[in-house]
Amino acid sequence: MKFFFTLFVAISLTNYSCAQDKRFSVHKIGLPPELSYYDNQFSGLQIANEKLYLLSESRLEDNREAKIYTLKLADIEKQLADTTYILPYEKIIIVGLDKLADRMKSEGQAYEGLESFIIDGETVYLSVETNTPSPYCYLLKGKWQDNKIQMLPTLIKVLKPRKPDGSSIYNAGFEAIVLIKKNIYAFYEYNYFETNYAYCYRSSLNPNSKDSLPLDKLPFRITDITPVGNNHFTAINFFYKGAGGDTVYRVPPTDTFNDTLIEAQGAYHDYVRLIDIEFSHNHFSWKPLWTFPKLYTGYNWEGIAAYKNGYFIINDKYTPARPYASVLLYLY
Repeated sequence: MKFFFTLFVAISLTNYSCAQDKRFSVHKIGLPPELSYYDNQFSGLQIANEKLYLLSESRLEDNREAKIYTLKLADIEKQLADTTYILPYEKIIIVGLDKLADRMKSEGQAYEGLESFIIDGETVYLSVETNTPSPYCYLLKGKWQDNKIQMLPTLIKVLKPRKPDGSSIYNAGFEAIVLIKKNIYAFYEYNYFETNYAYCYRSSLNPNSKDSLPLDKLPFRITDITPVGNNHFTAINFFYKGAGGDTVYRVPPTDTFNDTLIEAQGAYHDYVRLIDIEFSHNHFSWKPLWTFPKLYTGYNWEGIAAYKNGYFIINDKYTPARPYASVLLYLY
């Protein structure tokens, strides 16, 4: 029996290792001061129209501007070849978000920022996080108009999953949304329940169109997701070592394998990896893809966009040392 157990563990670790056979080199992209300014608090990335779009959290409650920045991919390529090249950029204002936030407030929900987005032609879908006590998050819809994003009155409430005792998950929202065959799939930040789901809405965002599709149990956080083709998606899977409410993202010591990823000698440490999520037979499964080098684990990575054979990733503002800054990397 001991032999078979040892063999099982060896095979499991071999499979885990093979699942992480990706190798990336890390390249920092020099952002202009306006974009690296920490209070943009970037929370999502998208590629469309030969541009990289950077979503600001747009924290209206802190009097921040509702906006998205864009960088031309050709300009990023230039800077990758010549680090002295200064990136030109464009700012796109989001119009009407304040009115929607007021509607949320009237419904007893507290807007806390934009967390994820999808660009689909002339349409933009946005995910709103609310504060911990608020039982709902929101999905919104906007249209490009005169190089601005004009928000539509669509306001879809998405019920947050709760612990078995009915309490809220600390600081959690739907931080990742993706478009699959004209359906919007929203992934909750916390997916360590015994049963987990991705929530599906038709692109019309009709509230009656909701469906719930199972997602395999996943430790830590999902903070963003990007499609890579053939019903596969890459997501950021992040663990922050903080105390207080953040301890909900720790796994119990009985989950020996995942616990060893984030804890050593009684102390927790930050941990970040990319995972591959596969959508098959109306079910989402996942496997590890690549673990971030220790140098980059103290950043709160919140945005990812697949590009060529790699990924752009961006943090909100938190870095291992101050002064805080938004940092854009290209992994390839």
